[in-house]
Amino acid sequence: LKREDLDAVTIATPDQVHREIAIAAMEAGKHVMCEKPMAKTAADARRMYEAAKATGKKLTIGYQHRQKPESIYAKQYIDSGALGEIYYANCLAVRRRGTPNWGVFLDAEAQGGGPIIDIGVHRIDLAWYMMGCPKPVSVMATAIYKIGDYRDEPKVDPVTGEVSATNDWAGAQVSDYKFDVEDSASGVFRFENGAQLIFETSWSFNGPENNSTQIAGDKAGITLEPFKLYKADGEKLVEENVEGDFDGDIFALEIDHFIDCIRNDKIPSSNIDQAVQLQKMLMGIYESSKTGHEVRFAD
Repeated sequence: LKREDLDAVTIATPDQVHREIAIAAMEAGKHVMCEKPMAKTAADARRMYEAAKATGKKLTIGYQHRQKPESIYAKQYIDSGALGEIYYANCLAVRRRGTPNWGVFLDAEAQGGGPIIDIGVHRIDLAWYMMGCPKPVSVMATAIYKIGDYRDEPKVDPVTGEVSATNDWAGAQVSDYKFDVEDSASGVFRFENGAQLIFETSWSFNGPENNSTQIAGDKAGITLEPFKLYKADGEKLVEENVEGDFDGDIFALEIDHFIDCIRNDKIPSSNIDQAVQLQKMLMGIYESSKTGHEVRFAD
């Protein structure tokens, strides 16, 4: 960070050290692109936000799905008013067998959570973004911890001791084949404008895999996977495939956007005001699951 020829850094570490590295980098005069989620806690996210405001450095969070060409198109279409008043969204990030088998993804102390903050967060963020980031009022959610012990049929390499990828619930090797993050979750957010967002996410689920985002308004609706418009032509209901050039590596697009924001002093699409709010929403999911009650967000 003492190097004068270093303009920006990217943080791809366990979540528990995002805050420390990001603040040190910004205070050293560097712009920061930090992986999602913004931090392990809402308090850490707030401190990162305050450091960005104090230093004037760009801070963006890795919600790269906002940069997908189809996401940009859909956002413009929604913002044009073509869907009317947005009152409903639904998003899923569900794997049949996809528990991460590397790193510290299964360690609650290092990461803070499982699929909610690993894959579910991308869908929640994208759906919320498409809705116009309405102010959240509450969340009612349940996190599931059913496969944290996957010793039933452990297939372990006798030489390395590593868990085989053929294990039914394969994941990174952890002590006693236990991990302490959730494996699935679902819930509903309610917003100040009356809209709701329903989500489901899982690393390992005995059902179909599903990665989808659906937005509905009182005039029309849209899905991003597949990319379709649902509208009416008089009394005729129409399903229209959206055609266009939607190619591009999502991570390259994210980096290009970050560099453009630095060079031309733009606000990143994954702006930190929304990222801090999203962190509070994620923490609300865990709190609601833990207490068994709806969690209301403070003003």
